Amino acid sequence: MQTSPRTTHPPHWYSPVTGIYCSKHPPVDLPSDPVDDVASYLFSRTADDGSTALVDSLSGSSVSYSELRSLVQCMASGIRSMGVSQGDVVLLQLPNSVYYPVVFLGVLFAGGVVTTMNPLSSVSEIKRQISDCNVRLAFTSSDNCEMFKALDVSATAVPEDVCYGSRDCEFVDFRMLLSRKFESFQRPIVKQQDMAAIVYSSGTTGVSKGVVLTHGNFIAMCELFVRFEASQYEYPSSENVYLAVLPMFHIYGMSLFVLGLLSLGSTVVVMRRFDPNEVVKAIDRYGVTHFPVVPPILTALTRTVKCSGGSGLMSLKQVSCGAAALSRKTIDDFVRTLPHVDFIQGYGLTESTAVGTRGFNTEKCPRYSSIGLLAPNMQAKVLDCKTGSFLPPGSGGELLLRGPAIMKGYLNNVDATRLMIDEDGWLHTGDIVHFDQDGFLHILDRVKEIIKYKGFQIAPADLEAVLITHPEIVDVAVTGALDEESGEIPVAFVVKRIGSDLSEEAVVDYLAAQVAPYKKVRKVVLTNSIPKSAAGKILRRELKKLLTSRL
Repeated sequence: MQTSPRTTHPPHWYSPVTGIYCSKHPPVDLPSDPVDDVASYLFSRTADDGSTALVDSLSGSSVSYSELRSLVQCMASGIRSMGVSQGDVVLLQLPNSVYYPVVFLGVLFAGGVVTTMNPLSSVSEIKRQISDCNVRLAFTSSDNCEMFKALDVSATAVPEDVCYGSRDCEFVDFRMLLSRKFESFQRPIVKQQDMAAIVYSSGTTGVSKGVVLTHGNFIAMCELFVRFEASQYEYPSSENVYLAVLPMFHIYGMSLFVLGLLSLGSTVVVMRRFDPNEVVKAIDRYGVTHFPVVPPILTALTRTVKCSGGSGLMSLKQVSCGAAALSRKTIDDFVRTLPHVDFIQGYGLTESTAVGTRGFNTEKCPRYSSIGLLAPNMQAKVLDCKTGSFLPPGSGGELLLRGPAIMKGYLNNVDATRLMIDEDGWLHTGDIVHFDQDGFLHILDRVKEIIKYKGFQIAPADLEAVLITHPEIVDVAVTGALDEESGEIPVAFVVKRIGSDLSEEAVVDYLAAQVAPYKKVRKVVLTNSIPKSAAGKILRRELKKLLTSRL
C-alpha cells in the first residue's frame, strides 16, 4: 500500500479565478540541461550491474542491466553503420520481446527517431506510415522483411527471444548489428526539444495522426509518471517485478516497459502475446508484483482466477488499469476475487506521453472507481461543452491538460495541432470528466461519442455500465445511429454468454427499467465480439460501419 500524498486545502489545488486545477502532489524537479537525450538519461539512473532488467516469460532467458547498456550501445553503432543519420526515422513493427527496448533505445542513442506500428498492421497501413514519416529503416519479424523491401525500405529481422538457436541464419543481420563496437561512431548532440518518436494515435475519433514526442517529453514521463509513483512506496523499486503484456508499440506499454521502468532498475517480465492462463503462470513463476492492464485483460484475469479457485498470485501487490473506461461491476469482481491486490486506475493519452493522473488508495479510503490524482507538475481545466466556461469540482465537462509531457504536435498537420492544443498550451482531450471535492478525477465519457437524441445528450458509457450488469451479457458497446425523426438513436451491440437465449427485446427491457425514458436503446445487435483497439478502447467507428452495412 502506498504512503499518503501531501494533502492541501482545496483552494491550493483549484483556483476559482482561473479555473486551473493543480496536482495535490508536490512538484518534481526535472532535468534542466537542454542537451539530454532520454537514452542517456535512462542509463544515468540505473546501476550498471548484474541485476535483471528483462526476462522472456516463455523461455526464462534474461538480460541484465549491464548487458542492456552494452546491447543498446552496440545497436546504436550498428544503426549508424547502416546509414541512419540524426533525425532519420526508423520503424519498429514488432511484437513484445526483450529486444524491443534494445532496438528502441538504440535508435534514440544513435540520434534517430522511432515510429512504432502494430505487428498485425496491413500492407496499406504500413505503406501509409512509411510515406507519412519518411521511414529510412525498419525492424520487423522475419516474415515481413520481403514486404518492406518491396516497399523500398531496408528491413532487419528481429528474433522474439535471445535464444533463437536453429533459426540463427534468419537473424544474422541483427546479430551483426549487436556485434558492432560502440566506439566506432561519434554520437550526435541530442537536445531535449529534439524529436524522439512519432507515435500514432488510436484514431478512434478521426483519422490516425502521428504524435510527435520529444526527448524532453519522455524524460518528463519517466519522472512524473513512473519514477514519482515508485517514490510513493516504502521499499526500493528494484524489488518490483512487472509483467509486460501491454503492447510496447502503444504509448501505455512503451512508457512503462521500454522506458520508464528501466530507469528505476525494476525487472520487466515480457510476454510475447496475451494468454490468461500463461499470465497466471508467469506471475507465480517470476514473483510478479505489479501488473499494468487494460479492461479486457482485467476481465480475463478475474475470470481465470475464479475458475482456478482463487489460489496463487500471492506475489502480486498491485494491478493498474488504463486506456479505456471500466464498469463498476468489472472493478468489484476483481477486488472481490483478489482482495489482497491494490487496484488503481490511471489516465493518459498518446498526446500527453501517457502522463495525466494516477490512482491512489489508502487502507481507510479506497478510490477504485477514480482515475486518480493529477500527476506532479500537471495542470488541468474542466470546460463546459456548450459555453466554454471553466467548471469547479463536482461539475462535468471536457478535460484540458497542460504540462511538460504534452506533445510537440501532430506530424505535418498544423491545423490538427491547433485544434488539439490552444494558444495557451492546453491540450483538449475530448474526454468528459469531473473532479470530486478531494481532487480525484472521474471520467464520464468522450465529447465526440455523445449521442444526441431529440436534443438530449446520452453518454454511451452510462448505458454500457448498466447493460454489463446483466448476468447474461459478457460484453457490450453503445453507439449512435442516425435517425430522421430523433437525430440519433442509441444502439447496443451485445455479446451474450455462450448458451444464453437472451433476446434483443429482453436487453431493451432490462435497460429501460433502469434509465430515463430518453436513454433507452432503440435497437440491439447481438454479436460475437466488440471491436476494440490494442489498448482496449471500443472502436465506435467500426460499430457505425457495422450498422451501415446492416441497413
